[in-house]
Amino acid sequence: MKAIHARKLIKSIDQTYTEMFSGKVYTVGKGAVSIRNHSGKAENTVIGVHGFLENHCYFTQSYQDATTELILLTCSNYHIPVSGPSPEPAPWEVPIKSLEGTIQYDAKILNQAMENLPTTENVRVHGHSRGGAVVLEAIRQRPELYTHADIVLEASVLPQGQLHPLVTALLEPVSHGMWPWVIRFINSTPSSSYGQSFFGKMNGRKKQLLNKLFTATKDHLTIVRNIEDIMTWMEKTSFEVYDHITHGTFLIPKVDRILDRSAMLSSAENSPNSVRIIETDASSHFITLDNQKWLPTLDGSSEPRLQIAQ
Repeated sequence: MKAIHARKLIKSIDQTYTEMFSGKVYTVGKGAVSIRNHSGKAENTVIGVHGFLENHCYFTQSYQDATTELILLTCSNYHIPVSGPSPEPAPWEVPIKSLEGTIQYDAKILNQAMENLPTTENVRVHGHSRGGAVVLEAIRQRPELYTHADIVLEASVLPQGQLHPLVTALLEPVSHGMWPWVIRFINSTPSSSYGQSFFGKMNGRKKQLLNKLFTATKDHLTIVRNIEDIMTWMEKTSFEVYDHITHGTFLIPKVDRILDRSAMLSSAENSPNSVRIIETDASSHFITLDNQKWLPTLDGSSEPRLQIAQ
């Protein structure tokens, strides 16, 4: 990468989105882990891993029960989307030697959280999009931590998967040096002009969370590195990464204009028989923002809130 392009890419991006948060926020390497306060005795633990250009608020409205201990990752070099508590170093933090901004790095943040934070025996790890790949990579790195975990992979980046052809066509002509210009252009363009194509039918929560995607990271370099790493991870990761999932669910949207749906489904079909594949009627990549009814219950029952749509 030419030095002039690198300088443009490391220029900082100002944070534009936060939500009030009650709980503790720990920094872990270049990322963070937030633990939401819960008013009842914790019966279930959910760890959420957000997707590319998203933030941990993606999960907060899906898991509101007073007895749910909600632990939320902020991936490396992403802004922590909270107003309220001040981040503090995690007392159990172990230095991470992987390259920041990669799936491998963020998987190590997840594994530190998984090893040190859940206080219940009923643990779900829910990854959306790129976050799903982070979950799978974390399981590959430390399979013993996930023996009894319920894994939810929502519209996930998967082994041997692909980007949607529309996204590929948009990315191909963009060089490293063009990214700062492209992002400024996107951020100055009303999301209504492109949102429907990529995000599907909008609702209030989707508008909130998807309005300023390109300010989720702290710099442009993280955006470029995330994209390149997602494509490399999909290409180089084999289906063996599924071998250590003992219980879980793939949520596949009916329409996805971010990832290639058919490649996603084909990959999921290589998982163990104990892992369910739910083909939803969701009209976009953002399944649980479209409708939370597709999310499997936390009570250990075998059925999701809505029957599988085949």
